[in-house]
Amino acid sequence: MSTRGHAGRQRRRLTATEVDLERPRQRALLVGTGIGTRSAEEAEASLAELALLADTAGAEVVDAVLQRRDTPDPATYIGRGKAEELQQLATALDVDLVIFDDELTPAQQRNLEKVFAVDVVDRAALILDIFAQHARSQEGMVQVELAQLRYLLPRLRGRGAQLSQQAGGIGARRGPGETQLEIDRRRLVRRIQKLERDLRELAANRQTQRKARRRRNLPTVALVGYTNAGKSTLLNRLTHAGVLVEDRLFSTLDPTTRRLHLPGGETVLCSDTVGFVQRLPHQLVEAFRSTLEEVVDADLLVHVVDAAAGDADSRLAAVDTVLREIGAGDVPRLLVWNKADLADAEALARLTDAHPGSVVVSAATGAGLTDLLAAIGDRLRSLGRVVEYLVPYERGDVLAAMHRAGEVLVEVHDDVGTRVRARLPEAAAGRFAEFAAPA
Repeated sequence: MSTRGHAGRQRRRLTATEVDLERPRQRALLVGTGIGTRSAEEAEASLAELALLADTAGAEVVDAVLQRRDTPDPATYIGRGKAEELQQLATALDVDLVIFDDELTPAQQRNLEKVFAVDVVDRAALILDIFAQHARSQEGMVQVELAQLRYLLPRLRGRGAQLSQQAGGIGARRGPGETQLEIDRRRLVRRIQKLERDLRELAANRQTQRKARRRRNLPTVALVGYTNAGKSTLLNRLTHAGVLVEDRLFSTLDPTTRRLHLPGGETVLCSDTVGFVQRLPHQLVEAFRSTLEEVVDADLLVHVVDAAAGDADSRLAAVDTVLREIGAGDVPRLLVWNKADLADAEALARLTDAHPGSVVVSAATGAGLTDLLAAIGDRLRSLGRVVEYLVPYERGDVLAAMHRAGEVLVEVHDDVGTRVRARLPEAAAGRFAEFAAPA
C-alpha cells in the first residue's frame, strides 16, 4: 500500500486487489428467484455465480436465499410477505446490502429499499460496479461510466416538494420551479451526451487501428468466452502478451492484440476480449460495442470454455446470446475446452463428443496448445477462397509466401511457370492479385 516516504517519492497506484483490501467489505444478503430458468439446478447455479460476482465487487456474502417464482411481483419482485420475512433475516444478520439475482425495475428497487432500510441492488448494478473497478484505459473508463449513467437515468428519484425551487421575478410566478430531480436528470443527460461524443472519437481511433492492421493483410483471430474461462492465460501462453491474469471475474476489460505464429508459417493477429456472463447488462453491451467490434470483424472466433465448470452448456449458450446481440453470430468459430487439467474426464469426453471438431487444452500447463495452433491454421485455411495463379519460375519467393499464407492445393510446372491452385484468406489473396491466372 502507498505510504509516505522520503522527499520526491511518488505514490504508487493501487491495484484492484489492494483497493479491495483497503475498503471495508459490505455484508450482503443474496436473493434469487430463478425466474426464466428451467430448473432448480440452474437457479442455484445462477445464485452461486451471483456470490462470486459479489465477492469480486468486494462484498462479504453472509447468506443466500432462493425463492422459486414463475413471475415477478410488480411491486416488490418477491412479494410483500416474502420481502418482510427477508427483512427480518437481514436485520438479524446485520447486512449492509441486499443483492437480487435479476434486474429490478426502478419502482421495485425503491419499494424494496423502503422494506429493508438498506441499499438494494440488482445483478446489473453489481456487474456495472465490477466493470467500474477494473476499467483502466481511457476507453474502458468512458464505456463503463456511460453504461452506469444509462442504468441510473431511469432510477433517479425525487425528494419531495421541499427540494422544489420557487422561480422568482415578475412573470415567473407560475408555481414551483424546477425540482432537484429535473436538475439532476438534465445534468445526467448532458454528461451522457458528452460521454457518447468521447466514445465516438475513441471508436473512430479504434476503427483506424483496425484498418491499419487489415492493410498488413494478416488474418485476425479473437478469443471470446465466459468470464474467467482462461482467455488471458491462453493469450499469454500463445503470444507472451503479458496480460493481467487473476482468478477473478472480469479481470480483463481492455482488448489486447498480439501477433501469433502458426505451425504452417502463417502469422495472424490474436485479440483477447472482455468476458461475457449470463444476463450481461444491455447497457454494457451498448457501451462496449466499439470494443466488441474486434469480435465482429474477426476472421475466426476461438470460443474458450471452462471445461471444469459444472454448467459449461449454459455458459456456451450465454456467450452465443451476446455474440448474436452484437452481430457476430455468423462469424466462424472454433470451440476450445480449457482447464482440462481440472476437468472431470467423463464430463470432458461428453462435451467433446457433443461438439465434434472442438479442441481440448490447458492454458495453465500448456497441454494441447500444439493441436490448438494446428486447428486455428486449418480453420483459417478452410475459410479462404480457392484462386488460380501463374507464378514465374524466378519468383520462388511468391510461391513460398503462398504456402505460408494459406493452403496450396495443386502445384503444376509448365513451360511458362508454376500454375498454382491455392486456398487463401481474403486478406492474403489480394497480395498475389498480379499473379492471378488468366480466365
